[in-house]
Amino acid sequence: MNQRVAAAIDIGGTNTAIGLVTAEGRLLAKTSILTTDHPTPERLVEGVAASIQGLLKQTPGTVPVHIGIGAPNGNYFKGTIEFAPNLLWKGIVPLASLFQDRMNLPAVLTNDANAAALGELYYGAARGMKDYLFITLGTGLGSGVVVNGQVVYGHDGFAGELGHTIVIQHGRPCGCGRRGCLEQYCSSTGLVRTYAEIMRSTGAEKRHPDGEPDARGIYELALAGDEDAFYAFNYTGEMLGFALANAVAITSPEAIFLFGGIAAAGELLFNPTQISFEKNLLNIYKHKVKLLPSGLPENDAALLGAASLAWNEWKTES
Repeated sequence: MNQRVAAAIDIGGTNTAIGLVTAEGRLLAKTSILTTDHPTPERLVEGVAASIQGLLKQTPGTVPVHIGIGAPNGNYFKGTIEFAPNLLWKGIVPLASLFQDRMNLPAVLTNDANAAALGELYYGAARGMKDYLFITLGTGLGSGVVVNGQVVYGHDGFAGELGHTIVIQHGRPCGCGRRGCLEQYCSSTGLVRTYAEIMRSTGAEKRHPDGEPDARGIYELALAGDEDAFYAFNYTGEMLGFALANAVAITSPEAIFLFGGIAAAGELLFNPTQISFEKNLLNIYKHKVKLLPSGLPENDAALLGAASLAWNEWKTES
């Protein structure tokens, strides 16, 4: 008996992950290719298609029914990647239609954070919830907003960019071209910048002759009792809690999930975030909104998110 699977694709600036996922969220097989080895979208589609065929041979009896794609600057409505700064291809790329034509399968695409937010609903800790926020804390800050069980896309497909809300006017420059965006303070990049600023203010650069530590290095320093590293996490949490409290006033979620990157620091980040969050909440929301770690496995979360997007679309069309 044949088993239906979704072909899940997660496109990153360096690597593209590919997997076969059942409707129940079992990742049967996965692989990856270098995004940077494919200078055009068409070349990437060919590489991914070949990888999918290889995975299908590894899993006899599996039949792909839909393709789900998570990608930076992905537009769900149009199936396009639009002006993604970390990809080689510029402008607007009709990636979903390229996959449909090549694989002869329906394909759906969205922003990678939106895909992961849907994955939390299907396969993570948001099962049974209808209203929540999903925050990814990697190199930048990604976010997905779910209201009444549906990802919020807005009128143009780009809603939910919490990482590019301005939290400090005239603050740190951001890759989007503006200044003071949340992701410049609450991300791995933001943590490193905060720690560097603290060291400069205290004249402590000489403690690290090999250069500034990365986010993991700062985490390890904090665990070892480094006060500056601890304060860097504290400041990051204060900023994140403040921003999340403001976001609650817009959607009134049941929970907020933190995923990836510096979220893995556990209490070092969650404690100051929780304190700042409750401090800044409007009274009608206090002690009502749960701040939780994601229930998705970090290594496979992107593929599960892309698969949930595919299965959601397949069920809608069936």
